Amino acid sequence: MARRSAQPGSQSSLREANRARVIDSLKRHGRLTQVELAGSTGLSPATVSNIVKELTASGILHTSFTSRSGRRATLVSLARQLGLVAGVHFSSRQLHIAIADAMRTIVTQSSLPLALDHRHDAELDRVAILLGDMMESLGGSLSDLLAVGLALPAPIDPSTGMVSTPGLLRGWEGVDVAASLRSRIGRPVYVDSEANLGGLAEAREGSARGLASSVFIRVGHSISAGLVVGGDLFRGVNGKAGQIGHVTLDENGPICRCSNRGCLETYAGGPALLSLFPPSEGMQRLGDLLQAAEDGDGSSRRVIADAGRHIGVAAASLSNLFDPEVIVVGGELGLAGEILMAPMRHALERSALPSTRGLPEIVGASFGEWSETRGAIAIALDHVTVESDVVQITA
Repeated sequence: MARRSAQPGSQSSLREANRARVIDSLKRHGRLTQVELAGSTGLSPATVSNIVKELTASGILHTSFTSRSGRRATLVSLARQLGLVAGVHFSSRQLHIAIADAMRTIVTQSSLPLALDHRHDAELDRVAILLGDMMESLGGSLSDLLAVGLALPAPIDPSTGMVSTPGLLRGWEGVDVAASLRSRIGRPVYVDSEANLGGLAEAREGSARGLASSVFIRVGHSISAGLVVGGDLFRGVNGKAGQIGHVTLDENGPICRCSNRGCLETYAGGPALLSLFPPSEGMQRLGDLLQAAEDGDGSSRRVIADAGRHIGVAAASLSNLFDPEVIVVGGELGLAGEILMAPMRHALERSALPSTRGLPEIVGASFGEWSETRGAIAIALDHVTVESDVVQITA
């Protein structure tokens, strides 16, 4: 749709800029009161009120009423009818897919197990089919999706969109994953690591919301971390920031899949933990270990606690380097809760540099195994540009 651009510095361009600030804030934070919108955008309450009225009348925003701190307030969000986005998360052993509206409300979701050494071609074919089926169940088609976010269990080079470190995700290396899925579904696709997107979800709307800095440690088949500063991800030059699974605990330790020795993953990653049990005990997946621990099995609880201690040592180094306000623990092993996190806290207290404000709090993820999928939804929404008369997708 053709649009007339306002002249720079004009009153019209100032109004457009202010509207964009309001919309961008809602995309980042979801539902906000008008007072919170004024604080997050730096605009006056009167300006926010006028913009909300204007964009509500044009169908861009939706308002409702809420009571916060005992006072009636106007709650503002993007209008649901703006369209749908999808989040896709490939972990090492599981696929999660969710479709959400502009308010981040999940309208349908699905999950299924994956083979350990899954490859990009077969799995992207499967995702294309599943997305099509899910959209059809909603009475739509793939063409109705505005964008798709994709989380992968490996660091992603932001300049190429490819896995940045050889050996960490065989079967997916040397592939522009976003372009490959885009060619299958005909919709824009944006890709990042699972730890980054888990961290983004927890910082935007979960356990780390409103904090200046946070770390999301994802513990499952593999171990990695997402670093968030001021609500934005810190990826590093090659997208490798936060790969604590490959911090060396013992330079003479076991060989890791990254070809180094004694990495954290060789002591606390899923395969290392499961290998501690004889085949007769049937520990095939982390879910088996979690269930046994929940049932009170002492060996299983000890294995998880030892993993927590190792992860806590690595988290202490990360705390010394990054100095976050909170460390959020997610991933499948994160579902063990205090069995894992209590030893992490003890190791952090022993090894991290103390400060007058204390050490970062260690908490569980708000969204469990769906944090990464919600983060994928968030990056999809980040690329949807909403204006008063058109919805566009940015590069």
